[in-house]
Amino acid sequence: MPKSKVDLYAAIRRDAKGGMSLRAVMRKYGVGYETVQKALISALPEPRKQRHTAERIYDRLLDEHGADVSYQMVRGLSLPAARRSGWRPARVWSTRSSRRPTDQAPRPRSTSGTSRSSWPANW
Repeated sequence: MPKSKVDLYAAIRRDAKGGMSLRAVMRKYGVGYETVQKALISALPEPRKQRHTAERIYDRLLDEHGADVSYQMVRGLSLPAARRSGWRPARVWSTRSSRRPTDQAPRPRSTSGTSRSSWPANW
């Protein structure tokens, strides 16, 4: 089994060029139809998109432009720009905040004869 995506794509192309059927290639490498098609179409897999972190921007400013700025200044300017572009920090989900307070009575089960007027007022 190839170790990287580049090696996998090369092996798929080699076997397909050697006359192996697409279904046999899929079975041999444990990949799907789309992966085999991508391997046959492209010479190399698509590169991953790189993120412009504050640290990378700071390093580029120093290396390429010789800028006299501090890391804190770059970070302070790049974070609002990232938020304007739609970046949001990861939200942490808490199970406790999603439950009702323990001092409330449980919600009555819905039956054909139960109306909402019999429920507690805060429901």
